[in-house]
Amino acid sequence: MYLAHSLQHPIRQTTTLHECQSVSRRLRPISVSSIERLRQRTNATSNFLFEGTGHNARALKINVSVTRPLTSSDVDNSANCPKLRVAYQGVPGAHSEAAAGKAYPNCEAIPCEFFETAFEAVEARLVDRAVLPIENSLGGSIHRNYDLLLRHNLHIVGEVQHAVRHCLLALPGVNFEEINRVLSHPQALPQCEHTLTKLFTTKVPVREAVDDTAGAAQYIAINKLQDAAAIASSRAADLYGMNILASDIQDDQDNVTRFLMLAREPIIPRSGKPFKTSIVFSLEEGPGVLFKALAVFAMRDINLTKIESRPSKKRPLRICDDGNGMRSKYFDYLFYVDFEASMADSNSSNALNHLKEFSTFLRVLGSYPMDVNQP
Repeated sequence: MYLAHSLQHPIRQTTTLHECQSVSRRLRPISVSSIERLRQRTNATSNFLFEGTGHNARALKINVSVTRPLTSSDVDNSANCPKLRVAYQGVPGAHSEAAAGKAYPNCEAIPCEFFETAFEAVEARLVDRAVLPIENSLGGSIHRNYDLLLRHNLHIVGEVQHAVRHCLLALPGVNFEEINRVLSHPQALPQCEHTLTKLFTTKVPVREAVDDTAGAAQYIAINKLQDAAAIASSRAADLYGMNILASDIQDDQDNVTRFLMLAREPIIPRSGKPFKTSIVFSLEEGPGVLFKALAVFAMRDINLTKIESRPSKKRPLRICDDGNGMRSKYFDYLFYVDFEASMADSNSSNALNHLKEFSTFLRVLGSYPMDVNQP
């Protein structure tokens, strides 16, 4: 089978995890081309997916009929399902891989090249779930994933908060004096800026941004770079045979990233336990419309935990008459809101029905159990 066969020849030294603990086999991250090959092999009515590699690949019959929505009990039970395949962005050793293991402890974590590849892998049934970052306590929102939530038809079925612990890694035998550059993810570099300044007292290494933290460690290991260090996890050091020069180098010890758990089907919300609901909407023209939109929650004592605005891709500029015969241009926005309530509560339904009265678009991205555990 061509797709399965293409995954058995790694182009990078990457490792996927079985049950998120032990290294099971070598494969490259799922790529955009892998998704496209699957689409070419299957159409919208296809009943087959492929499992295995090379000559051992076999076609699996899958049910393409409409499935029932997941319940929150299904989500709880799926955390212990040994066959669950969970996509994350990056390579083994990435913080996203650790978050996938925290969200689904017995999963098989599947690396993907890009955020969008993880979305597409779930839609194409290459994997069962995706776990992707949405915001960091220091770096703020991951805007790309907000845009992808709207572009794709996946549902938020849960969240997990992961404490990020950065380490400074280098090849064995390399010391601080030899390091001329530090590689890591664009968000990880500023998270460690003050600590790096203290560690390098005689010179200032150049900061270089790469796709992910573990990818920085992998790149240094593969190319045997003696003048470079990576900001990555301690697990990345173990995977790629690197030394830890310094641990916990993040400037703020309360460095937490919130990840979303995504699935093809929504869960059935229920009351009686802490739930969060995520929505996205756009508003009509007029004074005070945003105030009215937020007031529908305040008047019902619904707590908002997150508000994010993003430019509308379909209509980035809105042309309005200012009442004096002049036409003005304004940015047109989508508003993403998280609030602490379940869609099983009539209070939430009433709030959204009220919001529809002056919104031009409204979509519920998911109503799901809150992560109330310590990161």
